[in-house]
Amino acid sequence: MRPLTSLTAALSASLVMAVLVDAAPAQERRVVPTLPDLRMSYSPVVQRVAPAVVNVYAAKMVQNRNPLLDDPMFRRFFGVPGEGGGGQLQRSLGSGVIVDESGLIVTNNHVIEGADEVRVSLADKREFEATLVLKDQRTDLAVLRIKDPRERFPSLDFANSDALEVGDVVLAVGNPFGVGQTVTSGIVSALARTQVGITDYQFFIQTDAAINPGNSGGALVDLAGRLVGINTAIFSRSGGSQGIGFAIPANMVRVVVASARSGGSVVKRPWLGAKLQAVTPDIADSMNLKRPAGALVASVAASSPASEAGLRPGDLIVSVDGQPVDDPNAFDYRFVTQPLGGSAKLGVVRAGRDFTAAVALRTAPDLPRDEIVIRTRSPFSGARVANLSPALADELRLQNVDSGVVVLDVDNGSYASNLGFRRGDIIQEVNGAGVAKTGDLQRITAVQNRIWRVLIVRGGQKISAVFGG
Repeated sequence: MRPLTSLTAALSASLVMAVLVDAAPAQERRVVPTLPDLRMSYSPVVQRVAPAVVNVYAAKMVQNRNPLLDDPMFRRFFGVPGEGGGGQLQRSLGSGVIVDESGLIVTNNHVIEGADEVRVSLADKREFEATLVLKDQRTDLAVLRIKDPRERFPSLDFANSDALEVGDVVLAVGNPFGVGQTVTSGIVSALARTQVGITDYQFFIQTDAAINPGNSGGALVDLAGRLVGINTAIFSRSGGSQGIGFAIPANMVRVVVASARSGGSVVKRPWLGAKLQAVTPDIADSMNLKRPAGALVASVAASSPASEAGLRPGDLIVSVDGQPVDDPNAFDYRFVTQPLGGSAKLGVVRAGRDFTAAVALRTAPDLPRDEIVIRTRSPFSGARVANLSPALADELRLQNVDSGVVVLDVDNGSYASNLGFRRGDIIQEVNGAGVAKTGDLQRITAVQNRIWRVLIVRGGQKISAVFGG
């Protein structure tokens, strides 16, 4: 290894030679005048960002419970006391970002999903208990609040993620593998990734900054120290970073945080009221399009913003407020990140003609959901259900259904789980009786039956099933 003085002399000599060499006219060369100018560091950015990135620890108790323990006759016969069943504590680890000095934190929903207790650890090693403010499965985002209103915390500002370009330098900050806060650097490898299959709204920033398990919910920042995205997933065959990571754009995160700040328990988004489909090469040929791009309107709901704007089946949406739309996922991102109120201008092609449609930016109409968990002995035991409304149908991506009771969740190991019921199933009839509200289902299942004939809608298809009592 050369001593520092020799390295300095050699480097200085090379700089002098660079000055003497006559540069080619087509190439502009810049000579670094001093050695300190050769030192590059992201340290100033990291020092500004790191205090606002936290570690998130979530814990939940999972019951190891046999469904037979729900039967009082079984418990009495075998002498099982009380509720019976054991439990196992499960822990998950992730990262989060403070986005408001009051202690508002955004992280991934999958980090805290089902948690009974959530704690966050700051960069200075202090720990705080946190409460869940809002969770949004559609974006895989959740908002927490630190339980300490007396203190003001360091926070990050949002960047305009739509201003990002491929090749921009970004830093990822999080807690990979639980080793502690870690910073990695890279570039924006791609934008508008829509075929990742992680969330309902697929429009991800792809980066080669090293992201590993534990980074979920951490910050992706630009060199100004602003939040450009929330790291959420990696593409990996080994479980470790392979240079392909995905982040939720800051403009989508901003919508979720805004709903949390307003005190809402659900995210409020604009509602189009139309079913869209991708443009295949065959559809593009039939429409004389230069390339298969855009979002094709398949159906339009009555009294919806799309209907009021004059959209029809067969229309092709190609832009939202001047931003191009390549597929339905890109449309969803562009549309739902619009602020509520006012209208959005959609670029539309109909029968070869271009026109603009002004669509009102308002939420889908909602009804009292009246959520209940069915506990009576029936095929639905263990299912959490709610009244169907346009808002809930939009939230769950349900199409062409306007009546029934929808399954929101199913307890593991329950009768409903064992029989295959799942989130998004719409119960319309039980033993020939119509089910319009959750109260109807509760009343019907309160009566013991040996045979249950059920009509449900799943994925737009009606399914008739018969279960034994």
